Amino acid sequence: MDALLVANQLVPYVTAAVGAYGTAALTRAADAGADATVSLGQRILQRLRGREESREGIDEAVQDLAAAPEDEDFQAALRAQIKRALLADAELTAELARLLPVGGTSFTASGQGAVAVQHNSGIISTGSDATIQR
Repeated sequence: MDALLVANQLVPYVTAAVGAYGTAALTRAADAGADATVSLGQRILQRLRGREESREGIDEAVQDLAAAPEDEDFQAALRAQIKRALLADAELTAELARLLPVGGTSFTASGQGAVAVQHNSGIISTGSDATIQR
């Protein structure tokens, strides 16, 4: 598991939680009323803070970001703290990676006769007068 990749994927969730709750995101339990992104961010923060060696750095970065949520430098500082924690703990990296939504390709088909397919090994015909020859 690549710690930098996982850190980059975690940061948007954590920043959403900090944006929604400020420094309260550090201690607030996951909120059932929060949207999925904020709730996941809270869970990620709780797990990161559970690693005592990382707690102080994570807390400081969250406090700075809570004071200026749009500041890209503070967002980068939080990402660096998360990366540091993940590099030090492969098990934590794997655990947090499993919390992330499964990424994938999405397809949209619109219009009459449109087809959306990820893999196809045969013929797809949507025309009513189509002739298929082998």
